[in-house]
Amino acid sequence: MTPVPKTRRINRVVISELARLHREAHLGGISFAYDGSKALYTAGKLPFESMDFKIKLGKELREIEYKVTVRLAGQADLHHLQEFIAGRQRDSPHQTIQALDVVLRESPSLNYVTISRSFFSTVFGREDIGDGLECWKGYYQSLRPTQMGLSLNIDISSTAFFKPINVVEYVKKCLSTPHNANGPDPRRSLSDIDRLKLKKALRGVRVETTHQQGKSSKYKITTITSEPLSQLNFPLNGATQTVTQYFSQRYKYKLQYTSWPCLQSGSTSSPIYLPMEVCTIIEGQRYSKKLSDKQVTGILRSTCQPPRKREQKIIEMVQHNNYRADRVVREFRIDISNQMANVPARVLPAPTLKYHESGKEKTCNPRVGQWNMINKKMVEGAKVERWTCVNFSRMHIDAVHRFCSELVYTCNAIGMVFDQWPKIEVRSATPNNIEAALNNIHSMVPDLQLLLVILPDVSGHYGRIKRVCETELGIVSQCLKSGRKLLNLDRQYLENVSLKINVKVGGRNSVLQRPLVPGGLENPTIIFGADVTHPAPGEDSSVSIAAVVASMDWPEITKYRALVSAQPPRQEIIQDLFTMVEVPQNADAPQEAGAGKTKVICGGMIRELLVAFYNRNGGRKPKRIIFYRDGVSDGQFYQVLLYEMDAIKKAIASLDPDYRPLVTFVVVQKRHHTRLFPEVHGRQDLTDRSGNVRPGTVVDTNICHPSEFDFYLCSHSGIQGTSRPTHYHVLHDENRFSADQLQTLTYNLCYTYARCTRAVSVVPPAYYAHLAAFRARHYDEPAEVALDGASSVASGGNQAAGGQPAAVRQLPQIKENVKDVMFYC
Repeated sequence: MTPVPKTRRINRVVISELARLHREAHLGGISFAYDGSKALYTAGKLPFESMDFKIKLGKELREIEYKVTVRLAGQADLHHLQEFIAGRQRDSPHQTIQALDVVLRESPSLNYVTISRSFFSTVFGREDIGDGLECWKGYYQSLRPTQMGLSLNIDISSTAFFKPINVVEYVKKCLSTPHNANGPDPRRSLSDIDRLKLKKALRGVRVETTHQQGKSSKYKITTITSEPLSQLNFPLNGATQTVTQYFSQRYKYKLQYTSWPCLQSGSTSSPIYLPMEVCTIIEGQRYSKKLSDKQVTGILRSTCQPPRKREQKIIEMVQHNNYRADRVVREFRIDISNQMANVPARVLPAPTLKYHESGKEKTCNPRVGQWNMINKKMVEGAKVERWTCVNFSRMHIDAVHRFCSELVYTCNAIGMVFDQWPKIEVRSATPNNIEAALNNIHSMVPDLQLLLVILPDVSGHYGRIKRVCETELGIVSQCLKSGRKLLNLDRQYLENVSLKINVKVGGRNSVLQRPLVPGGLENPTIIFGADVTHPAPGEDSSVSIAAVVASMDWPEITKYRALVSAQPPRQEIIQDLFTMVEVPQNADAPQEAGAGKTKVICGGMIRELLVAFYNRNGGRKPKRIIFYRDGVSDGQFYQVLLYEMDAIKKAIASLDPDYRPLVTFVVVQKRHHTRLFPEVHGRQDLTDRSGNVRPGTVVDTNICHPSEFDFYLCSHSGIQGTSRPTHYHVLHDENRFSADQLQTLTYNLCYTYARCTRAVSVVPPAYYAHLAAFRARHYDEPAEVALDGASSVASGGNQAAGGQPAAVRQLPQIKENVKDVMFYC
């Protein structure tokens, strides 16, 4: 198209107009599907190979003429697709699958708001989620090649949209607080923090003016002014006029909110000023920034539905879409079943857990994915001799003493050896004096094993406490929120805290009774977990953070050491798995003597963790490596495999050229839309108490990849809503695990998660990597401020603290004594 339209929405309008004007006359009456960009897929050959069309959009003076060239670019290879589905072709026919996917998306793309692979509309429902936003309901749709042929993956979906309200009303809702539900005072200027928060929220939002009767104009907000509306002026006919005067004289409109800033559209050199009160937010605009806890809760409430209800909603959505009546789908001769696919599944048996010999119950057989600590003692209770507690909340010091006593009693009762008395007196401190209080404690007890921290009543201090403790002072800490559970000395709460404390100070809670079953782990084995967390939307001054954890104990596989590293924003491939740095051969020698001589120092996270395993296990090298990689989308599989497997192999070779352990590389996916529903709802042998499929349910046929090794595993017991199975895709397997071996190993590991007495939904090494990466987000100071709620102030520009670009800003180092334990739990 020439000129190139500014948005995909205009692209679609141009192509719709092309179809209306020329389908019968020039396009042979053939239906087509459009991807919103440069590809048009037709249901048969057009009567030409290339043709130009002229399409006019707009009215009178604002009319634009587009030249549209339709040219044959290629033909979908359906034979290749059939061979791929049959497992006779290894390379996926992406273009053919994309073409069919675009066909199925044609009608909803014209009728609903499209966001990535999901469609939303008020037809499906909307709910207020607070602060000027609402949740729109819709559905996710994706065409996937599977063992049983082409499958259409459909799931219900929800996301946040701006409410179509007056901007003044939005400002009041957006800037309201628990103490001021009506928002800021219109008679006073906004504070800098409020103005920056508003500027960030409204940037890029489209608005419609309402001050001209019978006429409205649409604008895109570029920023909001730093001055109040009453102080804004602009040149007009050789003179200067204020915005308030202009509206009064031109439109006979008296502006009310003159102490607040003004919306600004256009460029900096020629701005268009739009008073908030004459602008309404246009409907159907997604809110893509980070949501508040309250808003997230609102969205979860709308989507959290039990399996029976969710299945019914999906079936209703398919019936509403009525694909068989869709003219475009029909002309491409695609037929879609109205029923969900029935797939065979099996339920893996839960492993037996081992506890300490001194407890009444030495072993435990979990029931439906959960168990408890009654009559059991930790298999390896840690010894804590030097500890204390600091209270930053308004909780009375007597209540703090009572809590500490009960916590110590609980730790001892379930197997730890916890000194009854703190090394120094338990104390209270003010939240505005956190760093001084922590430094003071460290100076009094430099070798403190554990610091209990009761957090301030106002949120926003957790990250700073963790950063100071773990990267500056070398203190292992356990943070606690003041509240009902703390004051009431809730037994379950105390036990859960004890489980976390034990692993943080070097203990083990439980182990698998038969860790070497299934076969494959008879030889020393190290299990890695890796994840990358990216900045929140709109926070690109923050870095992405990679975390890699690795098991340090064999054969128990319960203790994991974690390493973290910063890398450029949105970079998914982990950069620091293996590094090589050239340094002068003898840095201390005189410059003349050592001139020109260099040596290569090898490093990186994989190498460091392999060395740590070697040192912890009496000089034994792992003969098997299992690498669980979280957070990789389908399109990045082989890019990540190529780079990261190469880094793993180089790290291994750097230790010893003759050292060749066998590596298995598994991608772990939680963010997908596949759901498993029981064939008969309510049957006890098929479901848990929440109505979900039972823990251990594994599916490795029908809906899986036509030729590669992947499986869906629901390892946890549902609490509420519909459980999401985790998708494990084996990209590389030198260990030649059978399906049963790897599935059973993965499932068994889900019972070794240290923080609770439940099987978890994701294999623990991947879970721990996620926790470690999220913890390290607090070490990155600008990002830490963002996490604590003042992101717009902290990250208004492209430069970070110290003027360094985010791409090269490194994280502070975690102290060695902290690294030695599972500090991230």
